Amino acid sequence: MFRRKAASFRNAIDLKDKVQVKVLRKRLKLSEAQLMTAIRKSGNSITALVKESAN
Repeated sequence: MFRRKAASFRNAIDLKDKVQVKVLRKRLKLSEAQLMTAIRKSGNSITALVKESAN
């Protein structure tokens, strides 16, 4: 039986969703450790992560 995926916010990353984390890591060209550091600094907003990774 298929379950509906919970609605998520388009501008926030869900760390429990492995696919979303993998896609964002590839898009930003960051390692897992670098991504976690950026999330600790800027929060789970994708826009803030993009700005943080540019630095």
